Amino acid sequence: MKQNYDIVVIGGGMVGASLACALLPASQALGLSIAVIEAQPLPQGELTYQPSYDARATALAYGSRSLYESMGIWPQLSEHLTAIEQIHVSDRGHFGVTRLNAAQEKVPALGYVVENHWLGRVLLDRLKQDDAAAVDFICPAEVTAVEYAADQMAVEVNQAGESRQLHCQLVVMADGGRSELRERMGINYSRTTYEQHAIVANVSPDRAHQAVAYERFTDAGPMALLPLETQQGEYRCGLVWTLPNDQVDEVMALDDAAFLARLQDRFGYRAGNFIKVGERFSYPLQLVVAEEQVRQGLVVLGNAAHALHPIAGQGYNLALRGVTALAEKLIQARKSGTHLGDLALLQSFYEQQRSDQQRTIGFSDRTMKLFSNPSPLLALGRNAGLQLLDICPPARTLFARSAMGLDTPAPELK
Repeated sequence: MKQNYDIVVIGGGMVGASLACALLPASQALGLSIAVIEAQPLPQGELTYQPSYDARATALAYGSRSLYESMGIWPQLSEHLTAIEQIHVSDRGHFGVTRLNAAQEKVPALGYVVENHWLGRVLLDRLKQDDAAAVDFICPAEVTAVEYAADQMAVEVNQAGESRQLHCQLVVMADGGRSELRERMGINYSRTTYEQHAIVANVSPDRAHQAVAYERFTDAGPMALLPLETQQGEYRCGLVWTLPNDQVDEVMALDDAAFLARLQDRFGYRAGNFIKVGERFSYPLQLVVAEEQVRQGLVVLGNAAHALHPIAGQGYNLALRGVTALAEKLIQARKSGTHLGDLALLQSFYEQQRSDQQRTIGFSDRTMKLFSNPSPLLALGRNAGLQLLDICPPARTLFARSAMGLDTPAPELK
């Protein structure tokens, strides 16, 4: 551990590690030094894929592929990805249906589903390579304080019971949605509670998923079913089931057979008969947005900046676009000799991202509220919209390109 760095990233999860990987292509030429501080110990051993029926997964929009290609990790990452070739959107009990198809949109996939532990291992493996000497991965370690000190930032780090102070031009906080440190720094958040919980689990249908992802709206909340890799002959899909708060405990308490029966009744038989469910998790749903995402010498990224409703699976893709946009800004600043913590630089980054955040957050929030409203008039309108989208190729393509993240330019990371 050195004492001075250009950038200190707090949080070595998928967002923080992605930022470090995004900066690597330019780090040697520009002399960038980066520290990533992570509270959890690093996984041991060589990069290997360890199958787990219950592995949590993330949906990557097709546009996110180009971002990981620019980091040089896509070939390795793609060893354990499941392509989404079709997306089927429907409204339970109503006529509206929209189908998106990769072949019709002339792309190899509409998106991909990756298990979080594999994505994390691939990112960390990239940071261990010989050409990644610019990055110091400090873990397990805890950041106990961040303070402003003249034209630099002071970061207090506790590792193995010893406290040390690091100095840098820029601190990036990518430590997830719950952080006592951010509270101590006075970063406030706006919160919208949806009065819903999401139940997350992996389930097995009795037939192959055929690379189809489903978004199913019901009167109790949306349901998503994502295609996953088959393991040991068992088909797998990732389930996200949204329920009102007053129904969650009952559904979580059901035994596996009763849970699958309830799921089948709510979802229907488009994906086949559900025959197995793994470990179940639940968490409350709310929209959380940091009211202050940049300060002099400080940027807040990922779930630390914004947590969305899981409808349409756009949360991580929004975070990843922020990662690459910040990396691009920092590379340009370094080339021009601009201080990396310059407030005008960071505000220009935020202004650039704010429209993307507002558009993505607004879409997920409005869609959730629209499809949760029991009004017969609204139900007629939204289903007519789904049906029109299905039969109108130009509108469908516009919608698909936005969902795939292809309406933003590719980054320049060199």
